[in-house]
Amino acid sequence: MSKQIGGDLSDLSMLELFRSEVETQSAILTESLLALEKNEDATHHLKELMRAAHSLKGAARIVGRKAAVKIAHAMEDCLVAAQQRKSTLSEGVIDSLLAGIDLLNRNAKVPDDALESWETAQQNQIETFLRSLSSLAEVLGQPGQVCVEPSPDVRSRIVAAETKPARIESTASPATAPEPGKTLVFGSDRVLRVTADNLNHLMGLAGEALLAARWMDSFSADMLRVKRLHRQLGQCLEALREVIPLALNERAGQRWNELQNGVADCQRSLAERLVDLDLFNRRFASFSGRLYHEVLDCRMRPFADGIQGFHRMVRDVARSLGKTVRLEIKGESTPVDRDILEKLTAPLDHLLRNSLDHGIESRAERQEKGKPEEGTLELHACHSAGMLLVTVADDGRGVDSETIRNAVIRRNLNTPEITQKMTQAELLEFLFLPGFTLKESVTEISGRGVGLDVVQTMVKEVGGRVRVSSRQGYGTRFQLELPITLSVVRTLLVEIGGEPYAFPLARVDGALKLPKEQIESLQGRQHFVHREEQIGLVTAHQVLELEGSPSSAGEASIVVLGDKGSRYGLVIDRFLGERELVVRSLDPRLGKVKHFSSAALMSDGSPVLILDVDDLKQSVENLASGQSLSRMTSGTEAEALKKRKQVLIVDDSLTVRELERKLLDSRGYRVDVAVDGIDGWNAVRTGHYDLVITDVDMPRMDGIELLKLIRRDSRLKTLPVMIVSYKDRQEDRSRGLEAGADYYLTKASFHDETLLRVVTDLIGEAD
Repeated sequence: MSKQIGGDLSDLSMLELFRSEVETQSAILTESLLALEKNEDATHHLKELMRAAHSLKGAARIVGRKAAVKIAHAMEDCLVAAQQRKSTLSEGVIDSLLAGIDLLNRNAKVPDDALESWETAQQNQIETFLRSLSSLAEVLGQPGQVCVEPSPDVRSRIVAAETKPARIESTASPATAPEPGKTLVFGSDRVLRVTADNLNHLMGLAGEALLAARWMDSFSADMLRVKRLHRQLGQCLEALREVIPLALNERAGQRWNELQNGVADCQRSLAERLVDLDLFNRRFASFSGRLYHEVLDCRMRPFADGIQGFHRMVRDVARSLGKTVRLEIKGESTPVDRDILEKLTAPLDHLLRNSLDHGIESRAERQEKGKPEEGTLELHACHSAGMLLVTVADDGRGVDSETIRNAVIRRNLNTPEITQKMTQAELLEFLFLPGFTLKESVTEISGRGVGLDVVQTMVKEVGGRVRVSSRQGYGTRFQLELPITLSVVRTLLVEIGGEPYAFPLARVDGALKLPKEQIESLQGRQHFVHREEQIGLVTAHQVLELEGSPSSAGEASIVVLGDKGSRYGLVIDRFLGERELVVRSLDPRLGKVKHFSSAALMSDGSPVLILDVDDLKQSVENLASGQSLSRMTSGTEAEALKKRKQVLIVDDSLTVRELERKLLDSRGYRVDVAVDGIDGWNAVRTGHYDLVITDVDMPRMDGIELLKLIRRDSRLKTLPVMIVSYKDRQEDRSRGLEAGADYYLTKASFHDETLLRVVTDLIGEAD
């Protein structure tokens, strides 16, 4: 059970070594104390506790931490007394010893230059702890004593520490580095101190080696083609010899034989080199693959490393709530990417606290229901179908669908009519909304409605998904489906606008080729039926703001994105297949690049961008709300559309925007819309328009400012601009015309034919 620190740690300072020692021994102390609380083998665990406390006392003395020496010594005295008298440690004694572990951990985190002030500030608490533990040691030393309680002061401090929700109040946290980016690994093997940046760089090099091995395959194939061409050359020479007259002189015949012999030698040499190349290729591929997976394994840590503090947290929070709860953990050895493991800590903490507060009933309530007085929490991790599954389940009261339904209606999140028709699965999704809570009162443990939002955010951030199910009276189950590693991602490669792009496969809901006869139109929108659900269609070219559009000649290639109720079909040019890609971060100087999360290298060394599915969904929803989704067209229709004149409508009023769009669309014009001046300016700079129709009063940028920007731009200054505004005063009209408007139309005198006539006068008919 004891953990030894091995390897070359000569570059660590004495304080760093002490911190590492405290982290390791604290985990042992906490684990043994919780085991004693469950009435496990007292003799064995008391020995472990004695050894750990003694080690901490010695380490503290070496680095001159006098307060830590006193704390560890008091803990050791208490344990010695219990060991000598074979006394049983009560919950109160265990509380005191756990409080001592917390003090030691806080002491270890204090820098040397701040130690004196910290000890002064904590002096009263330390002295209270020492007095309490000293009295406990004396009582334990008396024969027949089996159960003692700490003083009220110590007990109150413990309870206060137990209920803090911001972090896991356990000393058995994973062994993290004393400095950011550095990791110390403890175990029976020799260990090495490696920075996260170094490991990421090594991962990149291993990925490049793997790509180089894949390139060798294509190079070998090219060399085989050269060999075939060489053989064909020899055959051509043989055929040529047969048709050349035999009356060649002796010298010419000799030269001919030399040529044939040279070709034969080249063929033999090429064949031998190809054998060597094939052998090297197989060895290099095997080596690079093993190297890559070894480096990948270095990034993996057992699931247990990230959850060591949960036993303590569950115990403390359950006691503060007056409940008895047992935490069962399965799959502790499941390997998890270190980055994902770090991100998992807070969400799992929230889920466990949520189950403790909302799910598990009180002892009295469980007895009334005929349940065991002790509630059960399960935390399970495993690999399944190339994903990491982490499950948190409880045997508590479950979630009442009617309670959620009433909360949804009370918060005006949906209409009562629609809410009443929702299934339980649909209602449970509301639990993940920011600020949504079923708790009527706010406590330090829950009730703020932020816990499950944190879970959803983290899961989406790493490209996973979370599912929740509940059975009233029997418990609730949360399952997090996450990628095993963030370093490698399985992707769906597609081609859009002649360039390859990659979708993370875990974020794709479906991919299909659809005959164009199955694509329907409704109110100018295209959609199709997928799994008995109407899915709207939008072209990837429009979302990514690329030129052109995919052709639907015969069938359309569609990637389905989103969740139930908000799915979209993204039309791409063609599918390129599935690939496993080594993820590379984009240059941080670029900031957040819209629609893209990262990049990778293809087997031929060419770069490919990995798409950000959340960004894509947001852009599609923005386009849909602006009524500017473009239709997928056939080749003939696409050519016809290109010839039609295009108008941009800029107006913050949805009603006016739609009215103008429908009028112009009915006359054959291609119409785009923008919701304000900034949106309009971005559109007019990147697109090609024959006319701009703009309002004046709009948020962010008004129509007059937009008009001035257009007139100052050398490329756009001749673009016709028409103002349609409620302002009908002469000075408003003059201001618009002076800014460069080609026509000023007031909405008060707005008529369908008036607008169409002015548009025709300015740019002519649509075709």
